Order: sequence, then structure tokens, then C-alpha cells
Amino acid sequence: MLDAGALLTSAEVAALLGVGVSAVKRWADSGTLPCVKTSGGHRRFRRHDVDRALSSPAAAAQDPWQEWLSALVEDADVHEALALLFRERARRGSWSAVAPFLGELLAEIGNRWARGDMTVAEEHVASASLQRALTFAAETIAVASNAPRCLLAPAEGDEHVVGLTLVELCLREHGWRALWMGAHTRGSDIVERVRLGVDMVAVSASALTRDRRQLRAIVRTVGAACQRAGIPLVLGGTGRWPEPTPFGIRVRDWDEFRGVIMEIDRSRRARALHVQGQLPVRR
Repeated sequence: MLDAGALLTSAEVAALLGVGVSAVKRWADSGTLPCVKTSGGHRRFRRHDVDRALSSPAAAAQDPWQEWLSALVEDADVHEALALLFRERARRGSWSAVAPFLGELLAEIGNRWARGDMTVAEEHVASASLQRALTFAAETIAVASNAPRCLLAPAEGDEHVVGLTLVELCLREHGWRALWMGAHTRGSDIVERVRLGVDMVAVSASALTRDRRQLRAIVRTVGAACQRAGIPLVLGGTGRWPEPTPFGIRVRDWDEFRGVIMEIDRSRRARALHVQGQLPVRR
């Protein structure tokens, strides 16, 4: 138990307030949370100042995204971003439930860049930091070697893959394995990989993908390949996919994507039970 008269470290204050260490440092530097400095320049906090912050956490309410942006941009610390990710996972119960929140975070980063509140460099650092943290989180989920496989690819010319990294995390949570095509993938490359065998293809297009003809070509070529292989094609992101789509399933949010996965899983289980029912019983 902490001594009421002892000075607390930034990490101890963060644990008490339920925020990241970077948020505590920022509040201290701005004067929102009083602190003293040691001879080595480390911040230390009095317990009564922390208790006052606990009873009136106004600093956190000033900007609900600042804690995340500090971790992703100011610190660019993958471990702190991971801590924030797992905190949201604990609060919301599943990665699929965390996904909409992170989608809002990505939108906020894009909006701040568009308003000039964030530089291009800061936007790139934030996206890269979040992608690294999501990749680490996904690797903590073990997936069976015979798990169904989903091919992940951005639309041709689209280099925004953070959303697809989040898709991989949700897929692994549902027992799927993700196969990556990379940020510079042509539709013909996806078609070639489909011939080698996968269980689903997911292609994402960001709002920056404005070439509708290119998106129609992807739907036409990749959709035809998926139709021949008897597997679903999922079209995600905020890009301007053709409406209605001649091939594929257009998903606009994470609940729709999760519904697609669950429906495919139900169909796979039903086929497996059907096959088992056709097998002769050995005596």
C-alpha cells in the first residue's frame, strides 16, 4: 500500500488514475497536475494532488483522444499503445467491440491532419505506431495451423493498411488466419493467390482511393476469381466501391464484417457435419 506522505512516480499516478504514463507527464508539464522534480529531473507527485485529480478528472475530459495521440505521436511507444489497446479490450470484451472505437480514432487522426492540427509526419507516425501495436496484439492470439484463411489486400495504389491490421486482429480472435498481400498489390496478384487456395478475400479501399474505374476493375477481376473458387469477397473501407456490387459483399462497419465471418463459420460447420454424416461408420 502506498504511503500517504510518499511522493508518487508517474507510473504509480497513471495506475491510480487509470490513464497512460504519457498523459500524466503531459498534465504535469502543463501544470494541470502539480509535481516536483527530483535532482535527476524525474517527476514526483503528492498523494493529495492525485486524489484531487481522481475526484475531478477535468484534464482527461478536455480532449478524449489526447491520451492516445500522446502515446502514438509524442512518445511513439508501442508498449504504451499496447497497454491502451489491452485496456480497451478489457473494457469492451472483444477485439470486434474495440474495432469501432479504433475506427473513430483513425478518423480523428485524419480529421486533425485535414484541419492542419497534425502534420503529415505526425499522421504517419501515429498510423505506424498504431499498426505496430495492433500487429503485436494479433500475435498474442494463437491460431490453429488448419484454421480458415483470409487473404488481406488494400486496393491497388492504396497504402493505408492500418484498417486491415485491425481486421487481422478480429479474424484471429474468431480463429482465422490472415494472409497478407502487401501495400502494393495488383488485382491480378490477388487472383493468382486465390487460385492457390484461400477461404475468403478481404480488400480494403480508403477514402483516398478515388479512381472508381480502378475499384470496378478490382471487383470484376477479383470477384470473378472468388466466384469460380466458391469463396466470398469482402469489400471494406470508406472507398467508393461500385454500388451495387456485381460481386462481393460490401461491409461498412465492424458489426457487418463480424456478421460475415460468423455466417461463413456457420456454413463451414454445417458442411463439416454433412460430410461426417455421409461417412461410413467403422465397426
